[in-house]
Amino acid sequence: MTIARRVLLGAALAGTALARPALAQRAWPNRPIRLVLGFAPGGVGDLTARMIAPKISEGLGQPIIIDNRPGAAGIVAAEPVARATPDGYTMLLLTTTNSTADATYRSLPYDTKRDFAPVARVATFDHVLLTAANSPYRTLKDVIEAARAKPGSINLGSIAVGNAQHLGAELLRSMAGADMTVVPYRSTPDLINATTTGDVHIASEILAPVLGQIQGGRLRALAMASAERYPLLPDVPTATERDLPGYVVGSWNGVAGPAGMPRAVVERMNSEIGRVLALPEIREKLLELGVTPAFTSPEDFGTFIRTEGERWSRIVEEANIPKQ
Repeated sequence: MTIARRVLLGAALAGTALARPALAQRAWPNRPIRLVLGFAPGGVGDLTARMIAPKISEGLGQPIIIDNRPGAAGIVAAEPVARATPDGYTMLLLTTTNSTADATYRSLPYDTKRDFAPVARVATFDHVLLTAANSPYRTLKDVIEAARAKPGSINLGSIAVGNAQHLGAELLRSMAGADMTVVPYRSTPDLINATTTGDVHIASEILAPVLGQIQGGRLRALAMASAERYPLLPDVPTATERDLPGYVVGSWNGVAGPAGMPRAVVERMNSEIGRVLALPEIREKLLELGVTPAFTSPEDFGTFIRTEGERWSRIVEEANIPKQ
């Protein structure tokens, strides 16, 4: 081989070696992103994700694929994301259920605070205490007084043992100092039917899936379990302002990825989520669902996740709820 040919071959090999890192470092994203949800299609978390995902996709230039994996208090969805390659192509809709699972399970196959990279909180969901439209109870105080006067006579309904609605019901019973019977149902429709027929005297539920029933007159809202009144129900007082000071229960969701996700990816995704949540049409649609946009920075979302874990652990302890 001549010296000239050796020089040319060496240059070609060097060029190939230099090209490989360049190809490996193509700008994110260059393929679809999978967003895993721990809920079945049609729920408030699913509706929220499907509402904002197309707008985020427009900004990123890549589709976001919603992957519904319901079951086991969000564990079925969270575990594969915690174990995924932290390249920004697999993310999780982290929710209150993840925090309540931390509080109610003795052990989990991941650590919510350690194994996920917070990207942004997306929304909060107010909880409401409600009864049938034809119920004799007009206020939360009426129900509490009835329960104290005749222990065990009031059925307090919720859904899914261990989630925020159920823990909110247990907290209500504990804070009210009243012997109510907590009755968990499999789904929101089951809980609504039991409430309208009077089998349940008071129900603890997220506002979003029952807002239409309240506005339509089938259910009566006794009190919001939030710090402030909900804009679309201005006449419904909060529990804490009148009948049960300090009773505040709420749900939330946000986006997270596997721990170790590149900072540039976290910041880009955070920026797109913030942009979409600021769109007037998105905000209006979310409020109509009973959902409040609640965008945060990655750092603030991380702090919020830790605080929520501690808060739900206290609730479980104070209400003497046995761990699973």
